Amino acid sequence: MRYLRYLKHLIIVAFIALYCSMSSCNYLNVDDYFMDTLGYDSIFQNKLNLQQYLWGTAAFFYDEGAIWGSTYTPGVVGSDEAFTMWDHDEYPGTQFVLGNINPDNLMSMNVWPQMYKIIRKTNLIFQRIDECKDLTTLEEREILGYAHFMRAYAYYHILMNFGPVVLIGDETLETNEKPEYYNRERATYDESVDYICDELELAAKYIPLTVSMGQFGRPTRGAAYGLIARLRLQQASPLFNGGAAAKTHFASWKRTVDGVDYVSQQYDEKKWAVAAAAAKRVIDMGVYELYTVKRDSTTMPLPKNVPSGDFPNGAGNIDPFKSYSDMFTGEALSQKNTEFVWGRISSNVRNYTRHAFPIDNLGGWNGMAIPQKIVDAYYMVDGRDINDSSEEYPYSEIGFSSEKQSFSGYQLNNGVYNMYMNREMRFYASIGFSECFWPCLSTSESGRRNQTITYFKGGNSGKDRTNSDIRNYPITGYVIKKFIHKDDAWAGNDAETLEKPFPIIRYAEILLSYVEALNNLTGGHTITDAEGNSQTFTRDVNEMAKYFNMIRYRAGLPGLTSAELSSPDQMFDLIVRERMIEFLHENRRFYDVRRWGIYEEVDKEPIVGMDTESRKDGYYERTVVNHPIARNRKVERKMIWLPISRQEIRKVPKMDQNPGWDN
Repeated sequence: MRYLRYLKHLIIVAFIALYCSMSSCNYLNVDDYFMDTLGYDSIFQNKLNLQQYLWGTAAFFYDEGAIWGSTYTPGVVGSDEAFTMWDHDEYPGTQFVLGNINPDNLMSMNVWPQMYKIIRKTNLIFQRIDECKDLTTLEEREILGYAHFMRAYAYYHILMNFGPVVLIGDETLETNEKPEYYNRERATYDESVDYICDELELAAKYIPLTVSMGQFGRPTRGAAYGLIARLRLQQASPLFNGGAAAKTHFASWKRTVDGVDYVSQQYDEKKWAVAAAAAKRVIDMGVYELYTVKRDSTTMPLPKNVPSGDFPNGAGNIDPFKSYSDMFTGEALSQKNTEFVWGRISSNVRNYTRHAFPIDNLGGWNGMAIPQKIVDAYYMVDGRDINDSSEEYPYSEIGFSSEKQSFSGYQLNNGVYNMYMNREMRFYASIGFSECFWPCLSTSESGRRNQTITYFKGGNSGKDRTNSDIRNYPITGYVIKKFIHKDDAWAGNDAETLEKPFPIIRYAEILLSYVEALNNLTGGHTITDAEGNSQTFTRDVNEMAKYFNMIRYRAGLPGLTSAELSSPDQMFDLIVRERMIEFLHENRRFYDVRRWGIYEEVDKEPIVGMDTESRKDGYYERTVVNHPIARNRKVERKMIWLPISRQEIRKVPKMDQNPGWDN
């Protein structure tokens, strides 16, 4: 059966590869570039050259799945959702939290010049597309739509990493001008967001609603709308919307040339309504839905307090474990997954699963650790907090399980610490813990498959089994398993790993963003979108329950209570927690805690895990990690954003540096 499934998977992949090779559809295929190898005049001689130039320009974007190492952003190790002892240059996020990033040393995160190169290249298309005479009207519109998207997405990366951008309009910025030609100030934060969203609105008019399987990875209209929804939510959030957080962080940060606040100091509730409208537009497209897998005989029975109706009104007909896990492991066919508003196949995701794999005989590097706070955030299987567990599904930090369990293809050994029993399905889909079972079914070597992994001293993957590098173990006692398929193996005869997707925008994010935006409304606001459609938004608890509960039911959990829905503060806490769990290691947490204005609070919490210095009898004790990287982590207000390179600042004197960083 496994062979037949692999054969089917390979046939599909081969078909997609053939389709792409015939249609030049891979939007990141470096073989398609012109770049600077031909003169600009040649680019516009015919539509084939222009299309190749367009998709070659897209190749300058980074792999969005590069969030662990060799990153374009601080990523997961730059947040509180991961910890590693690897401190070399492969991990700029670690260097960031250690305070080693500065205007002279941004490592791989200095995306500023690369993004402006993309912007200049798209501007060339806008300036000269009329010279391409064999384009049909529809072809021209589509190329312009993608060019608008790429320009917006380049500015988006600058905004997310560095804050307010320098807007250059349609200029290509000639290289032979006097220095004052290039000297221009940054836009404000709101001006930056508004410009990017306007560009995405233009893109959405002309790029397709959907793409074929062979074009998976190309942005669609939904991707444009999804990015708008993300940006509008961020713009409405406390750090950027004139509240206490905005005043604390940015009250004194003004543009030097005119004294204008870079970040608004006036709260505007309507921004939340705009964010709600942006998310609701994606919902109303009717194109996307949460990914689910049908329930079968191996699915764990639902707790009595979880609605048994068919999804989305309950979880009675779905398998919550597979419905979540299969999206990330490669089990589901990503090209057909309608939860991916925008996604792509990522070699980085696939490669970095190895950093969680045990090192000794499973061929991994074993050091991508998860802090205890993440483990504690997951609910019990009936939706209760670990500190308020039920008699039927108790939580305990004493003793071990006495019998083996199996559900949805997942094996839970006997002898597992009771802390890890009776937890929700997303926990088992995401977290590797001591006594966790690693199938590695693709290898034919019996000693490298169906292994139980332990991280305590004397265990098979603990501190004393690191081979030549003492950093090659998870110092907290936990690793990220979210993207690891049961067949994946990095060592042994016939070892294979499945192709992995990276979800750039998931429909789940759109739903939670909609709920968050509604939760912050105190009155009614009528919003008219770019198509002229008007809707009035209020804090409608029925709407909030409907869409939040979809996420809960898909995970096999009960929905919100009326008491929770009635309290905006309680709902905020639930949204923060839900996003931390649902989007673990999807590069959302780093940005979320900042936009909420809670970055300093949450990142100052110590890194805690199990006692990996002890043998099994002392291992299961919550222990503050005593390692230089943990002790020396910096949490400073200026670390909301990266610094702009000193080289860029000195080239453009009107361009102010980010607050707290020197010029």
